[in-house]
Amino acid sequence: MTDVLTWTIERRLEMARRAELLRKELGELELEVARLEAAEVVFGQWFEATDGGRRPPGVLSPEPEPELVAVTVGPGAGGMRVVPDRVEGMGLEALTSEYRRIMEIVAGADDPVMAKGVALALGRETTPAKIEPVRGQLRKLSDRGWLVRTASGRYRPR
Repeated sequence: MTDVLTWTIERRLEMARRAELLRKELGELELEVARLEAAEVVFGQWFEATDGGRRPPGVLSPEPEPELVAVTVGPGAGGMRVVPDRVEGMGLEALTSEYRRIMEIVAGADDPVMAKGVALALGRETTPAKIEPVRGQLRKLSDRGWLVRTASGRYRPR
């Protein structure tokens, strides 16, 4: 009997370590996807401006002085986290609109919610392909201190 218990504990610990490694890998993959999406946008703008590279891009106005150039940085750009670590006093305005919506759904629920319930509230289908991204978003909010994940895998506000 104790062999089964020992095996179960060892297996759970092994799976927990593996899950942590997979979460890290997922974070790296999400960052790479964000960079590729940014590259697609830039390439699309270049392609449109140059008619697919057949003509040089037209200059509409002289370039501003370097000190006058405003750089806009948004979540997910240049390695910036889409979901920042929550610190005391930080409001929902630090989150993107989609993550704010998820936070509102979780906060508005009477009990801790499952990913499937949040996906339904977002108007998504209940197929695994539509629920898993929501599960990842919930986990990210939990990992960064915005939500609390219960032992049963449900989420509630902090």
